[in-house]
Amino acid sequence: MRAWQIQSDHSFKQVDRPIPTLGAQELCIAVKAIGVNRADLLQVKGLYPAPAGFDSSIPGLEYAGEIVALGQCVQGRKVGEAVMGLIPSGAYAEHLCVHELEALSIPTGLSLAQAASIPEAFLTSYRALFLEGQLQAGQTCLIRPATAAVGLAAVQLAQALGARAIGSSRDLTKLDSAQALGLTACVEENASLVKQVKALCPEGVAVIMDMLGPDWNSLLSALRPDGVLVSVGVMAGVQTQLNLFSLLTARLKIHAMTMRSQPLDQRIALARRFNDSLLPLFNAGKLQPLPVRTFAFNQAPEALADMQQGQWSGKRVILVSN
Repeated sequence: MRAWQIQSDHSFKQVDRPIPTLGAQELCIAVKAIGVNRADLLQVKGLYPAPAGFDSSIPGLEYAGEIVALGQCVQGRKVGEAVMGLIPSGAYAEHLCVHELEALSIPTGLSLAQAASIPEAFLTSYRALFLEGQLQAGQTCLIRPATAAVGLAAVQLAQALGARAIGSSRDLTKLDSAQALGLTACVEENASLVKQVKALCPEGVAVIMDMLGPDWNSLLSALRPDGVLVSVGVMAGVQTQLNLFSLLTARLKIHAMTMRSQPLDQRIALARRFNDSLLPLFNAGKLQPLPVRTFAFNQAPEALADMQQGQWSGKRVILVSN
């Protein structure tokens, strides 16, 4: 099979690799579409290797494709069925094998390119806002920023589940996609961010989903008492300072999470959440796939370069022509 492999000098090369060995409870999937994520870019640069036990030489967390073979113990899937999913590594290839219970069902009527825009963004934002943050209907959250794919998914989830979403960006014109998907209000990423949030939500927001990082010492004051900051990324830096007294007196909580290093049982539990709770919202039209920009399989480096530039708000998807 064709695959994109990271070389020892961090160059990126298309190679021929054997199809992975199929386990007893696994599905072999012919990959048709690959979601491009910032983790892929970091992995190619040697900054974010795959978790232990997974091949770091082939990046890719997100796929959509067709089942072509079943392990001998598989019970809930069939050959020819289209599925999508989120995996620790290895999606930049024509075939991959996954446990049958971590595969996600594709919403009715979506293309495989649209399907590949869903798993990472919607699973990450759902976990951050509603599992880690415990966001409730009627509450307000801050999505920082609301321009990335995860942010666009979070906007939709907040609206679909009855919450109010405030979204940030350094350039407010880049929030057009988020506004079209249901963003309630916009704030600019600058020194007055907290003041802007408090003008919209005087009591403070219940949850902040933060993909940027510093400066938390200021940012935490945008939370209401008992509020939760959920860290899902550090795009703006990895160090911050905290006033612990303010943290204690307002009874604030900080949660940090990553999707990639979850053990199999947690990946399966989250897949079940998607199939039970989010799939019906997609099928009812309350959630939509993200805006998609497509690249051919031999354009994988160009797809990563486009993400690096960060000039477009949506999901980049690599199409595999078998």
